[in-house]
Amino acid sequence: MKNLKFKIKQRAFKRLVLVAVLVFVFSFFTFTFVKAQDCGTDLDCQISQIQKEIDALSPAQEKNKQDLTALNKQIADLNFKISKLTSQLKSLEIQISGREKDLVYTKAIFDEKAKGHYTFLRLYDPITPFLFSDSASQAFQEIVMRQKAADSDRKVMEEYATDLSSLKTDKETLEKSKVSLSSLQSQVAEKQKFLAGEVAKVDSYLSTLSAKQNELAALKAGGFQTSIGDTPPTLEPCSGPPGSSAFCNPGFSPAFAAFSFGAPHRTGMSQYGAYGRSKSGQSAETILSAYYQGASLNKSYPTSTNICVGSSKSSCTNVDLETYVKRIYEVPNSWGDNNGMEALKAQAVAARSYALYQMKGVGYICSTESCQVYKPSNKGGNWETAVNATPGWVLEKGGSPAAAYFSASTGGYTISQWGWSGIKDASGNWPDTAYEKIGGSPWFYKGWYKSRGGATCGRNNPWLTSEEMADILNAWRVLHDGAGGDKSRIVPVSCWGGNPYSMQELRDIGGITSVSNVSVVYSNEGKTLSASFSTNKGTITVQGWQLSDSKEGAFNLRAPGYIGLKSSLFNIEKF
Repeated sequence: MKNLKFKIKQRAFKRLVLVAVLVFVFSFFTFTFVKAQDCGTDLDCQISQIQKEIDALSPAQEKNKQDLTALNKQIADLNFKISKLTSQLKSLEIQISGREKDLVYTKAIFDEKAKGHYTFLRLYDPITPFLFSDSASQAFQEIVMRQKAADSDRKVMEEYATDLSSLKTDKETLEKSKVSLSSLQSQVAEKQKFLAGEVAKVDSYLSTLSAKQNELAALKAGGFQTSIGDTPPTLEPCSGPPGSSAFCNPGFSPAFAAFSFGAPHRTGMSQYGAYGRSKSGQSAETILSAYYQGASLNKSYPTSTNICVGSSKSSCTNVDLETYVKRIYEVPNSWGDNNGMEALKAQAVAARSYALYQMKGVGYICSTESCQVYKPSNKGGNWETAVNATPGWVLEKGGSPAAAYFSASTGGYTISQWGWSGIKDASGNWPDTAYEKIGGSPWFYKGWYKSRGGATCGRNNPWLTSEEMADILNAWRVLHDGAGGDKSRIVPVSCWGGNPYSMQELRDIGGITSVSNVSVVYSNEGKTLSASFSTNKGTITVQGWQLSDSKEGAFNLRAPGYIGLKSSLFNIEKF
């Protein structure tokens, strides 16, 4: 009966493991092989597709984790029972070993008893007691005693035979139980390892998806390429601060908005800053020395050098250096008509230097704004005049063409790759006299609320309510202030899908319900050091990078829709 129960439990466990495995595998592969949409290079589409895959996998994975937890509990219970059974089998093994030793002695007694009983049966004569006894009563007593002795011997022999048979059966049962137990333990370990491994694989896969999603979100947060290209964009409606022509009243108060100075890398020459400097009377050489401190200007670099333009080293097309520069579409020709010719000359030198630097490094240069905008025809006009005025002018660093980085707007602080961290790009107090303001940069001070493709998530300005600003601070508490919670759920509530915290859930974790005021502190190197907020929990001071970072910044990760910070130099205003 015990063996029968053991086998029933074994079969039930096997069925349980099989069902769990089938459910897990079905759930995983059903949701994994969802047909993906071809998004091309559309970041928003890619993020959406990844989120759909996470959304599809997550419920099944949570169910699998719950099933695995339940299964682990049952396995733990079964292992406990197996452990008890193992102890019982060991005890039985010890008992059988002792019985085997006892039976050795019993067998010796049995042999003697069998011999005596056999002799008694062969030689015993019932008449003898009457012949040698003094009376019939004595004779009968002797007969009874001899009969009892014979019965006793027979009983001992029968018990030995029974013990011998039982011992053999118990030993056979013991060996079978040990084999079955070993097999069951192996199955338990194998199935548990398999299920745990599959759950770990999906966890790893989901983690990979989340990492990719974060990477794409980071690209979107900093994906605005800041070279101007052929035509400068106009300032977007409602993206400016109070008092500007691009300001739109949000219709509620208090209202908070974050405004970025420049975007995003702010390294090297500011194109609008160069334009402002040119309008202020500075020469191309002065402009270059301001933005590329530590580099020297070589005015006789060989113009016959070839530049290979294309998407890769194996598929690029060679043009000579000066022809290449004449086909760069980085700044408007109109600048040359408005005291900006020196800015065009400085840009020509930077474009020539950067192309040579890329050729030395990777052997080709791309034709998009990821490198610098190139078209297969001369731009002409003021730009060609500027190129012809600076033939062979190349910035060098250590005797080789310098990495002459540039961007449209650096926010009035330019940063170098050559040892210094940040220099104020203004004729007096920043930001009032910033050269970019003189140059009319639309990105000098801007509130961002659209994706590059124009998506808005239903927002028509960058302004946040007191509760929305409090929500961002509650996100900061989860990300950086040790409030607990799940950091992966710090994403915008709308337009992003997934499993973001609701505002109430974050409020329950962080405890911040309202914001009434804000002030910002800047560093001398051109970064926002900190922002201090007046809240229902008192004054809360947050480091600048903890708001603006594309992967860990509470503002960029939690602000509604596409509202975000494009620069590490920013301000938060109250209206």
